[in-house]
Amino acid sequence: MGLVFVYSFCLALFLLMTILIKNRQNKQRAKLPPGSMGWPYIGETLQLYSQNPNFFFTNKQKRYGEIFKTHILGCPCVMVASPEAIKFVLVTQANLFKPTYPSSKEKLIGPSAIFFHQGNYHTQIRKLVQVSLSLDVIRNLVPHIEAIAISALESFSNGNVVNTFHEMKKFAFDAAVLTIFGNLESSYREKLKINYHILDKGYNSLPTNLPGTLYSKSLMARKRLSRIIGEMMRERKEKNLVQNDLLGYLLKFKDENGLFLSDDKITDNIIGVLFAAQDTTASLLTWILKYIHDDPKLLEAIKKEQTDIYESNGRGKRALTWSQTRNMPITNRVIMESLRMASVISFTFREAIEDVEYKGYLIPKGWKVLPLFRNIHHNPDFFIDPHLFNPSRFEVGPKANSFMPFGNGVHACPGNEVARLEIIILIHHLITKFRWEIVGCVSGVEYDPFPIPEQGLPATFCKQSTNHSCP
Repeated sequence: MGLVFVYSFCLALFLLMTILIKNRQNKQRAKLPPGSMGWPYIGETLQLYSQNPNFFFTNKQKRYGEIFKTHILGCPCVMVASPEAIKFVLVTQANLFKPTYPSSKEKLIGPSAIFFHQGNYHTQIRKLVQVSLSLDVIRNLVPHIEAIAISALESFSNGNVVNTFHEMKKFAFDAAVLTIFGNLESSYREKLKINYHILDKGYNSLPTNLPGTLYSKSLMARKRLSRIIGEMMRERKEKNLVQNDLLGYLLKFKDENGLFLSDDKITDNIIGVLFAAQDTTASLLTWILKYIHDDPKLLEAIKKEQTDIYESNGRGKRALTWSQTRNMPITNRVIMESLRMASVISFTFREAIEDVEYKGYLIPKGWKVLPLFRNIHHNPDFFIDPHLFNPSRFEVGPKANSFMPFGNGVHACPGNEVARLEIIILIHHLITKFRWEIVGCVSGVEYDPFPIPEQGLPATFCKQSTNHSCP
């Protein structure tokens, strides 16, 4: 009996040692991906945000392959640049990577924002956002968005040189406020606009919380935004107002225990959706105007499509209909190709919640992981002549996992349909009632914080009915 016990113990010990040695060997075999960590603390942040993103990401991939390390915004990062690797991070092994942003950005948006969570809380908030932005809801927003678009275009169409991106941000902000708060009174809208603008200016700055810095001013503006949104929530509760906008859905929500969302959680998600809705839409619109301006034949094709609709509506006497916004094939392909070319969301942030091995490389626990959508969209294996703007390529659907302008997996953008609607409506009125000219030769790219044409695309806009021409 004693010999049997000793034999069994030795066998178990041998098996345990074999497993431990094998695991140790596996860990030793797994190594950090190749790449450069750049300067201490700063890392490669300046290179990323001062270069054409195509140049930065493409050169990295050519030099190091589909997975490489870097250091940006104060965080060690692993970037992945193939459909398989992106699917691994966002879909098949999504449980190993939590959504995250650098802490400086989380403080400005709010820690309870949907971007930074997974699991039950994320599912609940995502459903609320999806319902508030569903097709059944946004189809009723067409005349309201149309009024915002016309007002925006008329405000800067006087022949003076304007920063196109800044003007598109104003339009996108007002449209976002509509979807979040409904028809908000002007005093609240103005307070939101002023303070959000300050927050936005410091969002991509170095996170130095010293008096007078952009980041410090952004944090103060964030506190004021919380108070403003808090006032709106109290007003709705006191007056028992029930509205079918995002704020209304957040206020009405109860979890499985019958508990309402806290004011802080509602505020964080409101600011998060406002951030996601404004800059990305404005950036994409700016690129669309540049792309179609630079291609006269394409511009004429879009004009034909939009003018036919304009004429059928009595030359604008009748408003656009929902069905018309869903039947603009040329314009829709231009939007798709602009999403691919510009890749406004070049990457997203995840964080490894434990050590993860991928194709022999170690992704350490706590490191940020950045799936690079831009590299996929500019890969010649998926898109012929990827650096040419060619909307006709979308006459046929793209290959699976090769086109991810709104992300992938459970954290894909839930507001893509309302963003598309805003873009289509503005393009319709711009094409049929206005004309514009780009000032100078615009060929570079800058970040603000998303990639945009240099200097925000300086341009002049004029009404077609005016006698003078755009300078």
